[in-house]
Amino acid sequence: MFTLHNGDCLQYMRSMQDKSVDLILTDPPYGIGINQNSKPVGIASNLSRMASDKTWDDNIPSDEYFKEMFRVSKNQIVFGANYFWESFYSSPCYIIWDKRGNLPKVPFCDTEFAWTSFDKMPKKYTVINHGFIKDSNDEKTIHPTQKPSELFVNILRDFAKDGQVIFDPFMGSGTAGVACERLGLPFIGCEISTEYFQIAEKRIKSAALQPGLFTPSNPSVQRTGGESGQQNLFSAGEVLPAKVTRQTTRR
Repeated sequence: MFTLHNGDCLQYMRSMQDKSVDLILTDPPYGIGINQNSKPVGIASNLSRMASDKTWDDNIPSDEYFKEMFRVSKNQIVFGANYFWESFYSSPCYIIWDKRGNLPKVPFCDTEFAWTSFDKMPKKYTVINHGFIKDSNDEKTIHPTQKPSELFVNILRDFAKDGQVIFDPFMGSGTAGVACERLGLPFIGCEISTEYFQIAEKRIKSAALQPGLFTPSNPSVQRTGGESGQQNLFSAGEVLPAKVTRQTTRR
């Protein structure tokens, strides 16, 4: 079962019970000025496609967001935690993403890392970020900080167990949801941008129609929040009516 919510994740998390999800896998906005003057700069200038909503990093999440993330989940994996050190504690387990691999030159930084709450050895994943490379036939990048679904699939295979509920409070273009669909894991996703939410919903629904790599199941997708008054439950090709809640509060 997938639940996708279009709205402020802080408001959504406040409605959740303590430790109600098993693992948060997320990549919060960093506030690094990628859409300075509404014009993509740095790595964003290399995007093959990008949504017109350039407000994704207008606000850095406050410490309250991270406190709620710790409250509602049993474990956490957070990319870009180096931008929010004051909200985290020391951990023995960091994830290193080598996105260059054996490429001689790339238009982005060679590596990124994620903080985790796990008491394990650090892990490294080499997944070339083809989405930023012009004319690549691989998975295209839509969001400025989008991660390859292969990366999230590999992380979840190592850090999540069958049946565990995965939550991404900053869903972006929905890569965590796509990875959960491929692994047959229940997923909850929040995204405050209506445009990116619609992109995420489309990507996850598309993944649900593809043959599963690891399980034969196609979990249903429930959509809440946003502007539309008629949403759908989506399961293995069938469309069913569902009750919808609205949320207009923004952080």
